Amino acid sequence: MAKNRVSHARTEHKSRWPLAVFSVIAFTLVMALGTAGIFALQLNNSFNKAEKLDNSAVFPEDSTRPEATESGAQNILLLGSDSRAESDDTDLNDIRGERSDTIMVAHIASDRKSVQVMSIMRDNWVEIPGHGMNKINAAMALGGVPLTVQTIEGILGVRIDHVAMIDFEGFAGLTDALGGVIVNNPIEFTGRGTHFAKGSIKLSGEDALKFVRERYSFRDGDYQRVRNQQIFVNSVIKKILSRDTLTSPSTINETVAAFAPFLKVDEGLSTSYLASLGMSMSSVRSDDISFFTSPTLGTGMEGKQSVVKPDWEGLSEIANHFQEDTLSEYTPTGK
Repeated sequence: MAKNRVSHARTEHKSRWPLAVFSVIAFTLVMALGTAGIFALQLNNSFNKAEKLDNSAVFPEDSTRPEATESGAQNILLLGSDSRAESDDTDLNDIRGERSDTIMVAHIASDRKSVQVMSIMRDNWVEIPGHGMNKINAAMALGGVPLTVQTIEGILGVRIDHVAMIDFEGFAGLTDALGGVIVNNPIEFTGRGTHFAKGSIKLSGEDALKFVRERYSFRDGDYQRVRNQQIFVNSVIKKILSRDTLTSPSTINETVAAFAPFLKVDEGLSTSYLASLGMSMSSVRSDDISFFTSPTLGTGMEGKQSVVKPDWEGLSEIANHFQEDTLSEYTPTGK
């Protein structure tokens, strides 16, 4: 069923955008803690500050979903909300009934030797089941997390195993808990009153928020914002896996404690799950975690809306890699 939807969308095209941020960071922290071998109870207490959502509030009806994978690969969806950027209310509940600002899908290979993280630009013009064509981030407003999961499962043809929602506010505490994060900024820009020089720069918590939020300073807008989010997450992972962090369990615990209050996760995304996952991925290092953006054909107009046009042929190739657990072999091209 899911494969047919991808094929159908590709035919239409010929005739005429965070394991996600949280998931990557979370199991990276668990792996680091496993290496340290202590403070497991404190980590559990810290992670329990994240709100657990009942599966019925996260996943669609089972009959509408692809079959569960038998390979052992895991697909984890992150939905990011930038509540403070739009209002003074930073309650993560705001993401319900509104549009998700960041969408990432992480594929954890069955051999547990690599992770591929795909960003899906929020303005991709796709089919929302039961609602016709719309921007992909509209699925949250139209049917909450379950409809968002169903939409993405339909595009990729694989089951989403876990979901995490995060408010961007969590990035500030995360960055400060790590003592700042160094990123290699590809484009000089000034955003939200702060200047970001090109090259290697160190971000504090507030600067990190500005860095991952900004899009108006760039000619290609959300394209560069997605790239900057990927750059930030990759830099966080490298900092977590650095010797300074690995030899400081207290830093690991402080990092989780700073991040967890801004999270909502499905009930299966527990400390025990992450611990098991972390142990199975003990050999994974930052170079084994790659990031790319789902392929697009640029922007266009649908009525009065500016949208991103998906590259359905490229997405079909990616869907096959997801389904066959060969995403490590995929080489991104173009946008």
